[in-house]
Amino acid sequence: MTLLNWDGKDIPEELRALPKGRYVLTPVDQMQALTAEEEQGLDDALDSLDRGEGVDLDTVRSELDDIIQRHRR
Repeated sequence: MTLLNWDGKDIPEELRALPKGRYVLTPVDQMQALTAEEEQGLDDALDSLDRGEGVDLDTVRSELDDIIQRHRR
């Protein structure tokens, strides 16, 4: 994620540093509030972490790499 401040005129340095590609920009101050379901999902996730049910970063990366590889075939 890249956070930038734009004066509405000059191209910010943060944009110049991004690789070529397509991007979707959403103003932070115009983001929609979470739905009740999304809010509950986050609360449930935090509760599971508090119970020690989290997964370490290396495991998550490995699982995501496996999923990506399966979809590339």
